[in-house]
Amino acid sequence: MRVKIHREGTNILIILMAVLLLINLPLWIWCLDIIWLPITVLVISTIFYLLVANFFRSPHRDFPGNPENAVVASADGKVVALEEVYEPEYLKCRCIQLSVFMSPLNVHANWFPVDGEVIYYKHHSGRFMAAYLPKSSVENERSTVVIRTPEGQEILMRQIAGAMARRIVTYARPGDEAAIEDHMGFIKLGSRVDLFLPLGTDILVKLGDATIGGVTQVGLLHPAR
Repeated sequence: MRVKIHREGTNILIILMAVLLLINLPLWIWCLDIIWLPITVLVISTIFYLLVANFFRSPHRDFPGNPENAVVASADGKVVALEEVYEPEYLKCRCIQLSVFMSPLNVHANWFPVDGEVIYYKHHSGRFMAAYLPKSSVENERSTVVIRTPEGQEILMRQIAGAMARRIVTYARPGDEAAIEDHMGFIKLGSRVDLFLPLGTDILVKLGDATIGGVTQVGLLHPAR
């Protein structure tokens, strides 16, 4: 599995490096008589920089299973909701909602959950309450994307900002091709991704399970139903 820095973090890491150099260099020039000070600041700066770089890591992943009718986790994290609900924005029917919460330590790139074609996109302004709360799905700032599979199933994916996340990036637009191994967006800091799946979908995870975006199969669609 190859890992690189996500493009959303490139400028941030360059600026952060410059700021940390401006803080550390004067200490190493003028404070060598109290050597513990520049060493301490350097260690703290290095750890902080590595934590930020870790947040923006962008692994390339290959789905190991059969992509036909597969629903794959769109994010790294933990399953925090799995229930039958009514989806009012686009699908306007009862669905299975499967939600994954991402902590600040998780990869924050988001993958398409199914192969197909993007047919809907909309960004909603909103609040920034904790993303693990159920009402964050309809009250927080969020982006909604709907993908139609080759078999005609419509899968709704929603990126949700959290208490710390202040920016949702969504690359998908209507007409785009969706593929399980491609990134569809990125959310900065702790956040959540909801999937709304047709009733009758076989769910392959349970509450509390850990998921790996682009790798963990969370469901199996049955278009014939």
